[in-house]
Amino acid sequence: MSARDAALETIQRELTAIARRARATAAQMHPELSLVAYTILAHIEEQQGCRATDLAAHYLLDKSTVSRQVAALERLGLIERRVDPSDHRVQVLHLAPHGNEILSTARASRRDTFEERLSAWDQADLTRFAADLVRYNADAASHP
Repeated sequence: MSARDAALETIQRELTAIARRARATAAQMHPELSLVAYTILAHIEEQQGCRATDLAAHYLLDKSTVSRQVAALERLGLIERRVDPSDHRVQVLHLAPHGNEILSTARASRRDTFEERLSAWDQADLTRFAADLVRYNADAASHP
C-alpha cells in the first residue's frame, strides 16, 4: 500500500470515528437537541432564515425528510415560519426565541467539550487543525 493510500485509509477511519462520536455524544451535550436538529438550527441561524427547500438542497436531503425535521422543530417551539416580505407566497424558517436559547446553550456545551478534548494541544496545533478542517470542508463542499 502506498503512503497516500495508507493516509487516505486513516483519514476515512478517523472521520468515521468522529461522526460516530458526534452522534453518540450529541444527546449528552444537550438532551433536547439531536445532532440533526442542532445542525438545522445552526444553519437557519447562520443564514438568518431560510426556506425548507434551501435546507433540503444544502444537506442534499429529500424534501419529505426535511419537512419531518422542520415539523418536529416547530412542535418543540424551536423554529417559526414567517412570510417572506419580498414574496408573500414564500415562508421562511427562523429561530424562535426558545430555539435561540437552546442553540446557544448547546453551542456553549459543545465548545466546552472541545476545550476539554483539546486542552493538551498547543496553540500551533489548534491553529493548524482548525485551518485543515476549514480547508477540508471547503474542498468537500466544492466536490459533493
